[in-house]
Amino acid sequence: MQEWFSNHPLVTYVLILACIIYIFNAVFRVKRLPILKEVLAHLVMAIGAFVLYILQVDKLPIIQCMAVAILMMMMLRGRQLYDKLRSKRNGDVKTDSSQ
Repeated sequence: MQEWFSNHPLVTYVLILACIIYIFNAVFRVKRLPILKEVLAHLVMAIGAFVLYILQVDKLPIIQCMAVAILMMMMLRGRQLYDKLRSKRNGDVKTDSSQ
């Protein structure tokens, strides 16, 4: 897999940038930024993605590590949704039985 990423530099860079943007939006974004700050943040992420791309080509598993981080974030989100649905269902049962 590492060799394939080395042979396809544009795909590798875009994957790294997409992972960075997803992680930023999922973890660090509280609200929308003004447009100039938004552009600046994405520009800094693009520069950071280039640095990570160089490390990826240098045989470090950057994309694989980001994929694991995203998978863990999705598992957490799934668990939160499950707990929310479960508490909603239990709340409805309690109110129905009290009537």
